[in-house]
Amino acid sequence: MRRNGPTTRPGRPGSGGSSGCGRSRRFDVLVAGAGPAGCAAALPLVRAGASVVLVSPRTSPDWRVGESLAPTARPLLERLGALDGLADDGHAPCYGNQAAWGQDALTAVDHGLGPYGEGWHLDRTRFDAALLEATRAGGALWHAGHVRDARRHRSRWQITTGEGDVLEASHLVDATGRAARLARRVGAGRTRSDRLIAVAALLGPPKQAARPDRTSLVQATRWGWWYTAPLPGGERVLMAMTDADLLPGVRLLDPDVWWAQAQCAGHIRERIAGREQPPRRLRVFAAGSACATPAAGPGWVAVGDAATATDPLAARGIVTALATGLVGARAILAAEGGDTDAMAAYARRMTAVHAEYLEARAAQYRREQRWDTPFWDRRH
Repeated sequence: MRRNGPTTRPGRPGSGGSSGCGRSRRFDVLVAGAGPAGCAAALPLVRAGASVVLVSPRTSPDWRVGESLAPTARPLLERLGALDGLADDGHAPCYGNQAAWGQDALTAVDHGLGPYGEGWHLDRTRFDAALLEATRAGGALWHAGHVRDARRHRSRWQITTGEGDVLEASHLVDATGRAARLARRVGAGRTRSDRLIAVAALLGPPKQAARPDRTSLVQATRWGWWYTAPLPGGERVLMAMTDADLLPGVRLLDPDVWWAQAQCAGHIRERIAGREQPPRRLRVFAAGSACATPAAGPGWVAVGDAATATDPLAARGIVTALATGLVGARAILAAEGGDTDAMAAYARRMTAVHAEYLEARAAQYRREQRWDTPFWDRRH
């Protein structure tokens, strides 16, 4: 792989700067998506001497689901050289998780008892921006846009963006999230295990100052379950989780009903006490389990949710994004070094990882046996 040549310096997404590709249109690796998975793949590649471009939209959502980061992310962030900056970037500590699951009383997992110490409650937009900035500082370029088409021409890919630009690369990395747009474009399938949906809102700070809690909370209900976690600055994320076809019956898309249901969940009600009610806007996200089949092929790999998307109950989304990004980059380097089985081995590994996750998810849902309702019957 060749070293990055002189190009125009990319601008930060949303900053109005240059798209970053300059005169160069040929790269060793094109990464579609610039979240944690895409950055985790790009950083090892540029450090190995590859020319890498990340393609992602100029603007990003004002907030993202996935605000709690498990302590197991520490060694991954350290490998990426991003651990020290995380501590100084305004994120709040997460001391553990609590759950009313299988019983009314809360059980707790204390991160302080684990090998890696505390986790984090993230300002997710700031976290993603810092990872992208570290990736750009390492030598990767950023191109504003999205991948519309990718076609194989001999040993290289020709990629067309939605803005009409044409880029070339020897290898592709799909980091487009649950949509897996690039993997599906080059022929991969998408196997879904359920239709879990998150109906979420950001709650503002409480009207009266209170001692902040530093744990996330899950509480099971007849129709699914609730999740809440504090955010830096006093805000809180609150999400109701159920299946897509059950939404009309529970009426969770109505903010008043959504808020009333939250008040019926005692532990949740305690966490959201004193906040403005109800929220004016709810957001709906796909949260089901799915995997790419396969997760890699000649000249391409899928990483993060594009490879293996997991139930938020597993609390492993960002950790999996970082880990698969690093492993995907290693597979590309191995293939470039002559290992003809590297991509197939990566695909087999992702299949095994997802199968292990599905077994763990099934065991966790079996622990909740209080209700004989469609949501739980499907998981038993």
